Amino acid sequence: MNRVRVLVVDDSALMRKLIPQMLEGDAAIEVVGTAMDGTFCLKKIEELQPNVVTLDLEMPGMNGIDTLKEIMRRNPLPVIVVSSHSTEGASITLKALGLGAFDFVAKPRDASAHMAETAKELISKIKAAAGGKVVRPGILQGVPARPEKISITKSGPPPSKLVAIGISTGGPQALEFLLAQLPPDFPGAIVVVQHMPEGFTEMFARRLDEVSSLRVKEAQSGDHLQAGRVLICPGSRHIKVKRMSMGDVVVLSDEERVNGHRPSVDVLFRSVAEEFGSQAIAALMTGMGDDGAEGLGAVKKAGGMTIAQSEESCVVFGMPKAAIERGYATRVVALDVLSATLQTLCVRSERRGTDGGAGKAVRAGL
Repeated sequence: MNRVRVLVVDDSALMRKLIPQMLEGDAAIEVVGTAMDGTFCLKKIEELQPNVVTLDLEMPGMNGIDTLKEIMRRNPLPVIVVSSHSTEGASITLKALGLGAFDFVAKPRDASAHMAETAKELISKIKAAAGGKVVRPGILQGVPARPEKISITKSGPPPSKLVAIGISTGGPQALEFLLAQLPPDFPGAIVVVQHMPEGFTEMFARRLDEVSSLRVKEAQSGDHLQAGRVLICPGSRHIKVKRMSMGDVVVLSDEERVNGHRPSVDVLFRSVAEEFGSQAIAALMTGMGDDGAEGLGAVKKAGGMTIAQSEESCVVFGMPKAAIERGYATRVVALDVLSATLQTLCVRSERRGTDGGAGKAVRAGL
């Protein structure tokens, strides 16, 4: 089996030493070289022909963003951004994901204390990148320049359905594409678990709000589930839904990791199954691993609609594949028609007026 050839790019001599040390313990990975800036990076890509590049974004000379643009222009490779936890770091990281970076790993604040954890995450993402797809910037079109928005009031009509989405690697671009296709009067409420660390999700939610006609925000405990509103689970928290007499809300918690994740898609989906049953739509989208697969099964068992993103439209097919193989996905839907599918399911439930009729019609008609 061929080893994954990795080029490490970072202006810090310490990181150029630490990252190869993190990777050397895995026999499937070979660090073929390092580079201290973008100019050297581009030269070494030609010389060493790596399969994956790890890229620091904050470098002197040719910075990481310009380097990423050149990589994508010349000969696209999977690029994993190694980012700082700062607000500025989060902003530039999200920009890099929009330009085609495969995924990112946050630099540990305390390298000595979190070396093993960061190494495990980086190794798994490098392996996924080697077997995944490179999404060129501009491939996912459809973002409106000035999206129309409709103001939301608590006295407005209740959501026709709850749409729960679980997503990981490849998620930022896929979610941006999906939400940009939904109209401002979308009748469902949406809750999203995107695997992303603390400090990144608030800015991610702001970015999605800018490009979407829907109202998007990072969730807080007690936020109401409202039609046309998207709640993004904060990094390093779990999110559940709760039906209450004063209105349906989300609840955040700091419980232990599930499937190695916090937030975990399974935690959201299981609560959706318990609280909403046949009034739920659960969609499992691009991402590595199998988080969310069993939760999708719980939603299906409770009578809800379950959707898995199609293999050809995923950057990484891990999470949807796990659900499909276990028989939990009622439908397999490509990304470019997922928005239309969600609109049809939500609008149809309003017009049918009964849970049973809506469920049967959806399964038979689409």
